[in-house]
Amino acid sequence: MSGTITIGKRRIGNGQPCFIVAEIGINHNGDFDLATRTIEAAARAGADAVKFQNYHTEDFLADRSLTYTYKSQGREVTESQWDMFARCEPKADWLPRLKRFCDDREIVFFSTPMSEAGVRDLVKAGVLLLKNGSDCLTHLPLLECMGRTGIPTIVSTGMADQQDIDDAVAAVRKGSSPLILLHCTSAYPTPLQDVNLRRMTSLRERYALPVGFSDHTEGWHAAIQAVTLGACMIEKHFTLDHNLPGPDHWFSSTPAEFAELVLQVRAGEQRLGRADILPAGAEKAGRQEYRLSAAPVVDLNAGTILAANLIRFQRPGTGILARDLEKYVGRRLLHPVSKGTPLQPADFDPS
Repeated sequence: MSGTITIGKRRIGNGQPCFIVAEIGINHNGDFDLATRTIEAAARAGADAVKFQNYHTEDFLADRSLTYTYKSQGREVTESQWDMFARCEPKADWLPRLKRFCDDREIVFFSTPMSEAGVRDLVKAGVLLLKNGSDCLTHLPLLECMGRTGIPTIVSTGMADQQDIDDAVAAVRKGSSPLILLHCTSAYPTPLQDVNLRRMTSLRERYALPVGFSDHTEGWHAAIQAVTLGACMIEKHFTLDHNLPGPDHWFSSTPAEFAELVLQVRAGEQRLGRADILPAGAEKAGRQEYRLSAAPVVDLNAGTILAANLIRFQRPGTGILARDLEKYVGRRLLHPVSKGTPLQPADFDPS
């Protein structure tokens, strides 16, 4: 995998802590106060960043007869897609205000635009990251626009085949923006058999890019597996309350659920530890306590020539180890050694 990408005070990529994103998306329901309260809750839960969506409904919808059916407040709701997205459309002045709000709380703010104008709005607001959603993976002009900004860009790969991703990566690479890929399954929630975390390895090997996981499963277990497979980023939908009205709240993580995910990810990173082959810190005392030293089976006088039949191996391992005994067999003791006392190199004539 290629190196790391700097986002504010954080680095994302190989050997770095997983970058954990609370995807607020449209869970603010078009209410700026709810948006800011949700950001504060995400920051308290341990998120490194929050992600929104910025769009004008007409950017991607024209047919007002299209409907969407979803769970909301414990019942099934069907409504016009136009009405749903228009209700949650962020106002024109939101982006710079949300960016400042996040800066004050030392949490990264970024967003998913649906148009090139939306990209320009985010650049003007001073965002440190851009995100292309899975629904726009084949929108190559939008990806090229993101690539031209030079701002690190995340590309989510839900619903994609290999050619879709090849084309998207090539489009961003026409510019200078560092690129992160997110493995994603666009099903809410994602069934276990469709999570397919091994695709992260395939993406990393094919594109030599940092790869993360946009997690639409229930719970935190898939996120931990993704971190074990080297995910540089975890993104999870976030809401203040499952019972808020709207399409995404029911499957999003609450602050308590998200905090547990963060806790489990950080614990998983600790369990992964280091790759070098050395005793762990907790093992260092055990190297002497549990290993075996050479010790005489009888009292030995000064001048004794050490023979193998005079030795047994016993705890602690503070003396000559079994692997080194042959260096001392046939050598003369400089002073008496009592039965059961671990032999030391200094006990022997150096000649």
